[in-house]
Amino acid sequence: MSLLDKTSLALQTATNLRKLRQELIGSNIANAETPGYHAKKMDFEDALARAVEGIGGVGGAGAAIQGVRPDVYDNPEAETSNDGNTVNLEKEMAALAENTVLYKAAIQLMNKKLAALRYAVTEGR
Repeated sequence: MSLLDKTSLALQTATNLRKLRQELIGSNIANAETPGYHAKKMDFEDALARAVEGIGGVGGAGAAIQGVRPDVYDNPEAETSNDGNTVNLEKEMAALAENTVLYKAAIQLMNKKLAALRYAVTEGR
């Protein structure tokens, strides 16, 4: 029996995927001056939501949640500069800030779930 419920697994997966998104955005920012570089984008929220609902996974929601893979692609909304680069530094910085806030929120929720579990174990003597 696992101590991690569906919510805990979803939070764990979300934090791992947000870490990957942070790295991807950082790569975009680092290549803002690289001629011909195409900004990348990553989506996982819809796949994670479907997995949490138990849709699209064999072996139950837990296996589906842990099996969520991000969709990484060239950003189709990006405008190409004269040197062929598609990085918009302002949008990337905004995405970085948003991702940081959502990552920290997921970590706080995980900490609250663990604190509740710890309380149940220590106070349930």
